[in-house]
Amino acid sequence: MLTKIRTYYQLTKPGIIYGNILNATAGFLLASSVAEKLDGHKGVLTLLGIAFIIGSGCVFNNYIDRGIDKKMTRTKKRALVNGDVSTFAALLYATVLGAAGFTLLAFFTNALTVWLGVLALGMYVVVYALAKRQSVFGTIVGSVPGALPPVAGYTAVANQLDAGAYIILLIFAFWQMPHFYAIATYRRKDYEAAGIPVWPIKKGMRSTKIQILLFIMAFGLANVLLTAFGYTGYSYVVVMLVISLMWLWRGLRGFRADDAKATIKWAQGMFFFSLIVVLVLAAAMSLGALLP
Repeated sequence: MLTKIRTYYQLTKPGIIYGNILNATAGFLLASSVAEKLDGHKGVLTLLGIAFIIGSGCVFNNYIDRGIDKKMTRTKKRALVNGDVSTFAALLYATVLGAAGFTLLAFFTNALTVWLGVLALGMYVVVYALAKRQSVFGTIVGSVPGALPPVAGYTAVANQLDAGAYIILLIFAFWQMPHFYAIATYRRKDYEAAGIPVWPIKKGMRSTKIQILLFIMAFGLANVLLTAFGYTGYSYVVVMLVISLMWLWRGLRGFRADDAKATIKWAQGMFFFSLIVVLVLAAAMSLGALLP
């Protein structure tokens, strides 16, 4: 019984859920700080609804990707690949999770946040699933639904798509690009085996490293906008510029990696540092309107 529960739990890709809930919390707390009102009960139910919708998307994604998952080392043991969960059970599970998530958002947030959930789920399950198989720009497509949870956390309070919501979307979309390019670099063989046309494969490593630097710079500048528009204090922008410069410096070091082994090591370092960046981002955003 416990093994079955664990299998279904893993099917939702809990790492993705927890990371996105952290980001959604940051959006919710930022909007609450700006509004000078924090509703903890609403916050918990909003985040739970978002978590269910993300879990639903991940289960649907497992179903859609089961054919390519069996070709990749890191995914070939997933439950839908080895038959631990049937396709019917997975689809039913995903549907129930999605229904639960949308019900919570409908009752405890607002119509805008519900529609953002619909947009995120549709883009991730359908649009991104198609785009990543066809184009190197699939990653950019995927960055949009990946950036919508913190926006949904924000709109659950603000109930509008104002400048803050759009800036949050840009910040998290820009963060995802270096994060994913690092993964695609050190998992390159997996993507080659699955036939996924990621940037490092199709455009080469020098181009990939340049893209990483450009998106890190865009990330830093987007964070400046949050302070420039008055949503956060100057402490926020100082913290985020410092962490962005540290990330950029690590990115520049990638040009010294002139062989495959060194490049993989550098990419793994970039991936792990991107996790530190998003943790700092979530903490700084959560407190951004409260600090000077």
